[in-house]
Amino acid sequence: MDEPTDEPGTHHSFSDIARHAADWLGSPWAFVGACVVVLAWALAGPVFGFSDAWQLVINTGTTIATFLMVFLIQNTQNRDARAVHLKLDELIRSQHDARNRLIDLESGTDQELDALKREFHSIRSSGKHSASSRAGESAAEDDTAREHGGSAGVARKAGPAAGAS
Repeated sequence: MDEPTDEPGTHHSFSDIARHAADWLGSPWAFVGACVVVLAWALAGPVFGFSDAWQLVINTGTTIATFLMVFLIQNTQNRDARAVHLKLDELIRSQHDARNRLIDLESGTDQELDALKREFHSIRSSGKHSASSRAGESAAEDDTAREHGGSAGVARKAGPAAGAS
């Protein structure tokens, strides 16, 4: 069996299959199909005398479907979250006054996230919402990073917003 790859042009990768399955299983037709299966099972109850085997059929089927759907849903949510984070990172990067250290924040440690949450709570409590206070912090972080040969988060790429003053 071939190992999954992330190469462009790879056909039938898990991601492709999961995307198509999620599209189909999230459709009204899939819901109608599931309702038909449950209705057929219920109508077959009297034929099988509502036996344990009859109940086992629906229990086993729904358990397997639920088990597989967990992985499908997780894949879809991971892909969606990754896309949202990349879009937010681009918005942060493109804003002159934004702090670059917020880029790729989802990869930070719990301690870093907690510290930033406390910082935002403090800003909200003190009523400091102005862009000028953020601009000063952003510029100070970028200057400090340049002095030490590093970057504050991900380096700001050259672009229309980066060069604007």
